[in-house]
Amino acid sequence: MTDMDRVDDVSGVGGAVQSVDRAIQILEMLSDASTLGVSEISRRLGVHRSTAFRLLATLEARNLVEQEERRGEYQLGFGVLRLAGRITARMDIVKDAQQVCDELTAELNETSNVAIFDAGAAVNVTQATGTRLVSVTRQYVGQRTPLHATSTGKVLLAYAPAATLRQALSQPLEKCTENTLTAPAALEDHLTLVRDRGWAAAMEEWEYDTNALAVPVFGQDGGVVAALSITAPSFRMPESVFPDLVRVLLRHSRQLGARLGAVA
Repeated sequence: MTDMDRVDDVSGVGGAVQSVDRAIQILEMLSDASTLGVSEISRRLGVHRSTAFRLLATLEARNLVEQEERRGEYQLGFGVLRLAGRITARMDIVKDAQQVCDELTAELNETSNVAIFDAGAAVNVTQATGTRLVSVTRQYVGQRTPLHATSTGKVLLAYAPAATLRQALSQPLEKCTENTLTAPAALEDHLTLVRDRGWAAAMEEWEYDTNALAVPVFGQDGGVVAALSITAPSFRMPESVFPDLVRVLLRHSRQLGARLGAVA
């Protein structure tokens, strides 16, 4: 290993892990140049040839790169296509979810959202906003919201794998309002109720003066891939109207599930 390769591999620019950063650079190089040899990759990275070879061997083991048979050069592998397919699936959800949110909001004239589970939070991917004089107009798209304090988060957590649920319950639960469930045992019992009745409510648990309802969206494999919700001022969406609104939500969630390939 050369002096250049002895630069601390733990942290690179901005605290990045250097070996990971170099591996990503290789993928980016191959996306631009189609094929490259080890010598050219090592030159571009500014590392010894043996270092470049080790990085390529690791990527090849994960099917992210492969050797071009005739010249021994490297090209992107089919593992990249598999990863890209996950992103494409999410893009499909966003496209179809936006149409369903638009239809749901047109029917109820309340703000609707679709959220997906991502690294310990509910992430809103689409939104349609109601036009009433007093409405929830806050922009939620792209926002990470707490699983334990939102209706979408509760749905996603209630239907999550057991390991995910255990992880969530082992973390401190932030008190967002006086109504937030912060005791793990109480939250676990509440999530059992969510699964039993098939919907979740958040009554001023994340934000004061705001209530929300959410239902699961089932995908092609029968698992929950998202949560569909409506949010409204608490005075206009009291608990007494929840059953009627849940029926509307379920109808639209089935439509979204059908768009995503779910079998009725």
